[in-house]
Amino acid sequence: MTDVLIRPAHPFDAAFAVPLIQATIGRIGHALTGVTDDVTAERTLLGFYPLRGNRLSFEHQFIAQSPIGEPLGLILAYPGALAQGLDDPFRERLRSLGLPGHVESEGTPGELYVDTLAVTEAARGRGIGARLLDAAADRAVALGLHRVGLLVEDGNPAARLYTRQGFRPAGKRALAGGTYTHLVRDLT
Repeated sequence: MTDVLIRPAHPFDAAFAVPLIQATIGRIGHALTGVTDDVTAERTLLGFYPLRGNRLSFEHQFIAQSPIGEPLGLILAYPGALAQGLDDPFRERLRSLGLPGHVESEGTPGELYVDTLAVTEAARGRGIGARLLDAAADRAVALGLHRVGLLVEDGNPAARLYTRQGFRPAGKRALAGGTYTHLVRDLT
């Protein structure tokens, strides 16, 4: 789809982005926030979204939008080497709730880690996910990284998109009660 604009996210994108992120990450959002339902997780993530220095901050996102400004999807990606530090605010939150401050960082050093790729239901099948993945690859190159990585849960139909985009399996991981395949796309 050529008429889609990919732009950096801004704090005011929270009302669009946070529900889409939580709907995509599900139990990982629960693990990060220390809650067990999507509504409370979204409320908590709304507080993190406008703040810099955490994995779900607007500063790590691009928004896909239509020519009239309608948001259609997003990609949240950051250098894997920063993952540990970007998860510290969530560890602090968990400890403040009296919970163990364990958050398993997902990113791998040497790659731009795609934490979340999400397209609205109405906009799926129009090539927007591929455009967002290309934007992440461009960002990786701009940062001097030679690989894009992500985790895909076993059985997720998005795995077909990742294969078409040149991703290949690089291992398995258990995370927040699910099994995921680490996929990487080498950039030359």
